[in-house]
Amino acid sequence: MSTLPIIGITMGDPFGNGPEISVKALMDPAVYKRCRPIIIGDMSCMDYAAKVAKKVSGLDVKLNPVSKISDAKFEYGTIDVYDMGIVPADRIPNSLDQDEPKPFKVGACELGGEAAFSYVKKVIELALAGEVDATVTNALSKEAINMAGHHFSGHTEIYAHYTNTSKYTMMLAHEGLRVVHVSTHVSLREACDRVKKDRVLECIRIANEGCKALGIENPKIGVAGLNPHCGENGMFGREEIEEIQPAIDEALKEGINIPEKAPTPPDTVFSKALGGWYDIVVVMYHDQGHIPLKVKGFVYNHEKKAWDAVAGINVTLGLPIIRASVDHGTGFGHAGSGHANELSLTNAIDYAIQLANAKKKNA
Repeated sequence: MSTLPIIGITMGDPFGNGPEISVKALMDPAVYKRCRPIIIGDMSCMDYAAKVAKKVSGLDVKLNPVSKISDAKFEYGTIDVYDMGIVPADRIPNSLDQDEPKPFKVGACELGGEAAFSYVKKVIELALAGEVDATVTNALSKEAINMAGHHFSGHTEIYAHYTNTSKYTMMLAHEGLRVVHVSTHVSLREACDRVKKDRVLECIRIANEGCKALGIENPKIGVAGLNPHCGENGMFGREEIEEIQPAIDEALKEGINIPEKAPTPPDTVFSKALGGWYDIVVVMYHDQGHIPLKVKGFVYNHEKKAWDAVAGINVTLGLPIIRASVDHGTGFGHAGSGHANELSLTNAIDYAIQLANAKKKNA
């Protein structure tokens, strides 16, 4: 009997790039040497994505629809699909009659939001029941899930709600650069107000434990400031003095390794991280962390008019289950064409495998 971890992968928005990315990622035989993957989604969408993959890339894909994990084959060349049966085949708005498949051009809609939300809820249930060892999510549309009546601002909040988790944070990673966020999907005005000692300390602790789960024995943690030049001793803001430094002082007392023992100016903290000063950086808000990760991981080739790489992954730390994710959107403008880049999903699967194996080893 195989001891490889079972990885539940949500298909993402059915009218986005998730189905075709899933097909491409799971046609790599190396994936099946490291894990047992299964897609949580709709056969109607995966069937079309498989046909597109064959037409565009020559990939010969077989699908195995199942209604329970125990019926999965987990064999390379056949993609297991936990079929939720939400999207009818006649709602996949495309045809293979032309030379090149055309993008769907559906965008965010209620059906797509309901389906994507349902896949996520199901994979959480499977993980909590111990039927999968880790979860990986393709992109969903926040607008679409709200159209469907599910009022969450993203995957992270859905996972927190359905796992009853109150202390959690998002970690983005690409190669050696990792960041965790004090706040994510709120306005910039509200993000500034959320920079409080207790939350900063909580994120430092979660970052420390997250790195240890990845096998880093004594993680070096950088803590970004909020204001330009870390406030210049209060001239440009007092958050560093009144909230961030007290959190760092408390973490140092707990034995957490923060080499600089103070907040680092945001305009230099990432260069230092890339230079090996830190294993992870605690950032104060969404774009402070996302921008440097995507500058490094998203590479556009102007001559080819195409992306050479759309890399980087998202891991939610602090949950009782493992969740990794792609770090890009639904790609509505290109979905259905067969030209989506699967690298981010492949990297997310790798992270999920690493975390699942570490969890099993430490159990």
